[in-house]
Amino acid sequence: MSRSPSLPERPHRDIDPDLPDDERLEALRDHFEDIVDVHEQLTDQLDEAEQRREQLREKVDRVERENETLKSSSLYIATVEDVMADDEVVVKQHGNNQEVLTEVSPRVADRVEPGDRVAVNDSFAIQTVLDAETDARAQSMEITAKPEVGYEDIGGIDEQVREVREAVEQPLSEPEVFDEVGIEPPSGVLLYGPPGTGKTMLAKAVANKTDATFIKMAGSELVRKFIGEGSRLVRDLFEMAREREPAIIFIDEIDAIATTRSESKTSGDAEVQRTMMQLLSEMDGFEARGEIRIIAATNRFDMLDRAILRPGRFDRLIEVPEPDRDGREQILEIHTRDMNIADGVDFDAIADETEGYSGADIESLATEAGMFAIRNERNEVTHKDFVDALEKIEDDDSSDVISSAGYFYQ
Repeated sequence: MSRSPSLPERPHRDIDPDLPDDERLEALRDHFEDIVDVHEQLTDQLDEAEQRREQLREKVDRVERENETLKSSSLYIATVEDVMADDEVVVKQHGNNQEVLTEVSPRVADRVEPGDRVAVNDSFAIQTVLDAETDARAQSMEITAKPEVGYEDIGGIDEQVREVREAVEQPLSEPEVFDEVGIEPPSGVLLYGPPGTGKTMLAKAVANKTDATFIKMAGSELVRKFIGEGSRLVRDLFEMAREREPAIIFIDEIDAIATTRSESKTSGDAEVQRTMMQLLSEMDGFEARGEIRIIAATNRFDMLDRAILRPGRFDRLIEVPEPDRDGREQILEIHTRDMNIADGVDFDAIADETEGYSGADIESLATEAGMFAIRNERNEVTHKDFVDALEKIEDDDSSDVISSAGYFYQ
């Protein structure tokens, strides 16, 4: 406990009455200066005391509130099942199946609707209306910063880019075009093809070029341990998209939850199938989807369940194949446009030598060529650097190029 500060010594005026006038005046001046100094010390101490009193008052208020909280009963979360007449409602407490008819106070009666989450006391009287329950993991999947990828950064798949823009971007930016023709725009797009062909880059370009809310998730993120958790996450994702439409939902590696259903009896497989059924319901259920577009991507098209491939869920199935020769040359030019390239580099010859390479493989080739130039202490990349990089990639067992031929079907 802090001690009160000691008071300064009080000045005394002991002046000899027999002193001459000039000395008496000087003594009075010294006495006045002592009084001013003591006054300043007392003023500082008074200010400190006021501050200390204010701090103690705030502490007392906080302790009193905590004491009141400890003495008050806990509140329980419940759901409003039905709103009756005369300010009566039926509530169902979470954790049991007991339904209770209770009165609601006039201060919240006009805000209570069926389906609301509310806080009730021991007598089931509604104390406050809570916000809708939303999984925080769903909130974290919204992309706030736009990716720095445009359609000009994607090469070799011009036809696929056009189809994606028609199915996803145009319905959000020009809905009147579809109204004039009298058709519903495609509701979903599935991109499939070998790894590294540009499926995810296409989704990034869509996110960059549209003003819609972009929600990105991986299929594996929807696979949860506990029963019903994955289904709830899917429901919360689509609910968030409906609240913030226009919105685009991108599901990468959708084969993690949309594989062909089997007769497996394990709890893990059953939970994955429950999550997929919730996804099917959200994609084509009774509720209107509104301005929500879905893009999905997979490397294993042959594993997907037929139910998710039917029109109404994915209206466009777009194969993103390995680039042809012209596409490989275009991708080379894209990935080398910021590089210091020597005049003798022959992109035509490199494109001929990279048959079977995906876009990601070609990007890796350009990076390796730059590394050869750095190793040789040059700031310019020559054609020999590309040849050496090509040999290095082909000799590296961990970088075997997998052709798309027979990738999906044997």
